[in-house]
Amino acid sequence: MLVLLTSAAALAQDVTVTGKVVDSSTGEPVPFASIQLKGTLTGGSTDADGNYSILVHDDAVLIFSSIGYQTQEVEVAGRAAINVNLAPDSEMLDETIVVAFGTTTKEAFTGSATVLKTDDLIKTQSSNVSDALVGKVAGVQFAAASGRPGADQTMYIRGYGSINAEKDPLWIVDGVPYEGDINNINTADIESISVLKDAASNALYGARGANGVIMVTTKRAKAGRATVTFDAKWGVNNKALQSYDIIDNAGEFYEMAYMSLYNNYTIKNGMSPSDAYAAANALLISTNAGGVGYNVYTVPEGQTLIGSNGRLNPNATLGRKVQYQGQEYLLYPDNWMDEIYKSSFRQEYNVSVAGATDRANFYASLGYLDNNGIIAGSANDRLTARLRADYQAKKWLKVGANMSYTHFVWENGNDISSEGASDGGNAFASSYMMAPIYPVYIRDGNGNIMKDEYGFKMYDFGDGRNGGALRTNGGTSNDLQDIQLNKYISEGNAFSASGFADFTLYKGLKLTVNGNVTIDETRHTTMLNPYYGQFAESGGVVSKEHGRQIAYNLQQLLSYTRTFNEVHNMNILLGHEMFNNKEYGLYATRSGMFSYDNLELSGAVVDNSSSGSSISEYNNEGYFFRGQYDYDNRIYFSASYRRDASSKFHPDHRWGNFWSVGGAWILSDENWFNASWVDMLKIKASYGSQGNDNIPDYLYTDYYAISNDGSGGITTVFERKGNPEITWETNSNLNVGAEFGFWKNRLSGSVEFFNRKTSDMLFSLPVPSEAGYNYYYTNIGDMANRGVEIALNADLIRTRDLVWSFSLNMTHYRNKLLSLPDDYKTNTTSDGKMTGLIDGNYFRSEGSSFFTFYLPTYAGVDEATGESMWYVYQENPESGKLERTTTKSYSAANANGREVQGDATPDLYGGFGTSLSWKGLDFSVNCTYQIGGQVYDSGYAFFMGSPTGTSTGFTYHRDLWNSWTQTNTKTDIPRFAYGDTDSAKPSDRFLIDASYLNIQNITIGYTLPQRITKKFLVESLRVYATCDNVWYWSRRQGLDPRQSISGTTNPFYYAPVRTISGGITLTF
Repeated sequence: MLVLLTSAAALAQDVTVTGKVVDSSTGEPVPFASIQLKGTLTGGSTDADGNYSILVHDDAVLIFSSIGYQTQEVEVAGRAAINVNLAPDSEMLDETIVVAFGTTTKEAFTGSATVLKTDDLIKTQSSNVSDALVGKVAGVQFAAASGRPGADQTMYIRGYGSINAEKDPLWIVDGVPYEGDINNINTADIESISVLKDAASNALYGARGANGVIMVTTKRAKAGRATVTFDAKWGVNNKALQSYDIIDNAGEFYEMAYMSLYNNYTIKNGMSPSDAYAAANALLISTNAGGVGYNVYTVPEGQTLIGSNGRLNPNATLGRKVQYQGQEYLLYPDNWMDEIYKSSFRQEYNVSVAGATDRANFYASLGYLDNNGIIAGSANDRLTARLRADYQAKKWLKVGANMSYTHFVWENGNDISSEGASDGGNAFASSYMMAPIYPVYIRDGNGNIMKDEYGFKMYDFGDGRNGGALRTNGGTSNDLQDIQLNKYISEGNAFSASGFADFTLYKGLKLTVNGNVTIDETRHTTMLNPYYGQFAESGGVVSKEHGRQIAYNLQQLLSYTRTFNEVHNMNILLGHEMFNNKEYGLYATRSGMFSYDNLELSGAVVDNSSSGSSISEYNNEGYFFRGQYDYDNRIYFSASYRRDASSKFHPDHRWGNFWSVGGAWILSDENWFNASWVDMLKIKASYGSQGNDNIPDYLYTDYYAISNDGSGGITTVFERKGNPEITWETNSNLNVGAEFGFWKNRLSGSVEFFNRKTSDMLFSLPVPSEAGYNYYYTNIGDMANRGVEIALNADLIRTRDLVWSFSLNMTHYRNKLLSLPDDYKTNTTSDGKMTGLIDGNYFRSEGSSFFTFYLPTYAGVDEATGESMWYVYQENPESGKLERTTTKSYSAANANGREVQGDATPDLYGGFGTSLSWKGLDFSVNCTYQIGGQVYDSGYAFFMGSPTGTSTGFTYHRDLWNSWTQTNTKTDIPRFAYGDTDSAKPSDRFLIDASYLNIQNITIGYTLPQRITKKFLVESLRVYATCDNVWYWSRRQGLDPRQSISGTTNPFYYAPVRTISGGITLTF
């Protein structure tokens, strides 16, 4: 046994204390646990078997701590033998919930919240904190718009809460509202995240809490010896999602393109098979309407590319040399998807230093992330630093500070809008849609990629430069070249500083003063190259945007805690908060670049008079109260109230009142409750209201734009009518639930029912044109989300060496529009049964989901002609009643045959996972899923359409091989014939089940025994491997319903990314 001596001088009252430190959950020894004499930095540690011996004063207090365990203080009180049970740290975090302006325990909490710990967060390899929440919180849906490094997830807590106001939750970081980019928060610095979902949790945030609140708590040191932690990981990014089953083979594409022409000639024009064969071959590789323009096969003279059987000539060889203007070229196809998506490297390093005594606490960290995207020109480079400290200066005074800094550089490639739009092109769309016969590059006769006069690779524009070949979708540039030459760069710095002072005024009475300032500056640079594309004639374009955001937050909190007669516990909080946010914008554009490498405005010579600046300011102020009472830690009551003012509204309507009440009863703590297998059973309920003021600025006043009158004078243009009556959107929330733990908490979880009603929704109402404006905003309309959440955690095996656990969360809810403005009820469904508003592919009506699809109903294929058919409602001239019949006219079906088709809202969604630990080995898998709901598969619809006009240059889905022919009449896929414009028009044919399953993360690690690492002065050493977006399944290959909760998809975007990494974590 290792004997440890303190530096204190031995006195007459000294005593040698011996004992053993064990894990409270397993009874196993805790080796090398830290033992500190309170009030000093002296102490020692246990040996490899958890035993210790220490000489201290007989009235000393010992602090026991170890990584992964709660810290415990023990009074010696003259004892010579003290055994200590340390509780795993996860138990402490499970019991603590960070709430508005404070913390509470899980037992005392009357609201709805989910707490995620450090171990839950660090497995996800993303710069965006929200990614770490995916699939782990019941009631929270995510929509992922892009795989670009650092792209934001859109988060919805308990459904779609508004139509025109923002739906994002409020982020609170260490008690302060956070207005910056979530990417600026280093996940490695986070101790826990609490997701608050109901009124009892959010009412104290008043005007800003309607969409839920995300409480982020950063790390601070644990009592005990100082620790230094270093983590490093290196990995590879690649494309995670499979493409649709599209034709990616040149020969197969020619066969399908030939089929569309052959069917057009035979079925629609009545040609004989032999004439159609000759005509289709002639048109196929021509530049005339219907042709694809390029022939990349060498065919023996006198033979055709496609045989009379509709298949590629077996004598054809891939690659064709042509002579053009004295130069020999090789026409050879490229895989455009392989050209745009490349594997990339990712590396991340984090180091932190933490130390604490009974009076002081210190945490400092430094992090660096270098994450390259899977397309050229996209990357995320980030440096973060954080310093957090507090000090008990006096018994009555505690002070602290929390500072963070982030420097970031984002390179957005072609993805400046997250869907790929740039200077008129979309490289994601081009690479996905492009027929597999077209080259990306121009090659000489030997197959070498040629260079232009600037030294760049020569790209095929489809404009005849490549051996005279023309394609129907050609242009003045190549979108894959654009992402190489154009630049979209954002660089900035974000700084946040907070300070607090706690004054203990009297026993149980505390005054807290908090202050924070956040500064975020970002400079955006856009350069559209001077060589190719629509800006080549202008000599290229340089644009600059500079944004500055400054936010201030001040809080004054007075709290009082008192216990009466040992069983009556109460806590009262009074507070005031002020928040101010200013945003400044400045932009300018110039053309005529002197040098491709000079990205400053001074490097361009033509002022396009495209410049301007802006400023906006938001103020929020609130006074609030919260009262909490419990009887004997068994029965709990809470109430809160906040009166809030927001600058978003007219002074006459600036103040609003928000409140909540809640209660909970721990039945298992009652004397009459005798079920020994029940460790904890709590029922709870809450109700209240929150506001949503996250709407555009200045809607309460008229808006004019200052403009040039065309003759050098100044004029104003009336753009928007203000409405001084604009006010809050209000959320009323009911939450009823139960929490439980059975069989020594081997099975624990919660079940909650919620009803979230949004009232006074913001709408833009149309007005007559003679009014001089098109619309104005007003508050009218109600919507509700009602559902149930279930969260389960189970320890399937819990032994000395082996722990196997499983977790599952699931949510079911339904959305319903309760009331709409009369001005919106302008449409009637084709069957005459419902009134409401046709909004694209949706029908908005009272009593229905906001995401109710409204589309023509596909009636299959006419077996005689192969044409598409749809249902339509026509009035019977005799009875005057509407009757449902079929039509081959899509325009008729779209006008008089659209029907309510289903709802995008899933039947069930959530996540599940399992973790396994055995000795030092750990393994975990986390998955996300969705069951039910409908999604409109626009990508599949695009690839299933017959070619028309310029679309002859795009590829097709292989399902078209099963399209109608004169020998294949029993099919639901219409004929594939050139010029059939209606073959893939929107209808319920392209609605599909939105179910999916995603293996979100797999992690495996090994922690070396401390008896080995201690020899090298290392407290802990863990090596691990982890993978994100491991595997994905949906109802159709290539379909990703995760893009939107509205049931719309866009396949032509930055694809999701799979990241595989290995790393090491060292603690000293």
